Amino acid sequence: MKTALITKTLFASFSLLALFAPQIAHAQIIPQPWVSVGSQEGDITYSVGARALNLGAELGFGPDGSTGVDVLKFISLPVISPYVGLGYYSADKGFAFSGGVQVGASDNVFVGVGYNSVRGINGQLGVRF
Repeated sequence: MKTALITKTLFASFSLLALFAPQIAHAQIIPQPWVSVGSQEGDITYSVGARALNLGAELGFGPDGSTGVDVLKFISLPVISPYVGLGYYSADKGFAFSGGVQVGASDNVFVGVGYNSVRGINGQLGVRF
């Protein structure tokens, strides 16, 4: 009798958990690309990136011909999405840290501002599909 009660309780608990667990929205699955332009020590820097499932990757081109990749973690809030990241750059630049925020400007466009220790301060423009 105890086994049957425990089994029913576990089944009901897992059923309710599955019913009320947050679902991944379709918009989070489709990558959201962006481009950015910035400045570090008087040099213009560029990057392209994409975000999906609150994770992102950014390919950046910094001063002195350095090239690198950053891995980003986003925190989704209703209008803004702050992020932090860690990357690695060539040309003896080494590891880089980054952070910033992206803001939804409309249903399909977002803008952002960020800082990268190799690429400096940058502005971002992106699109949602």
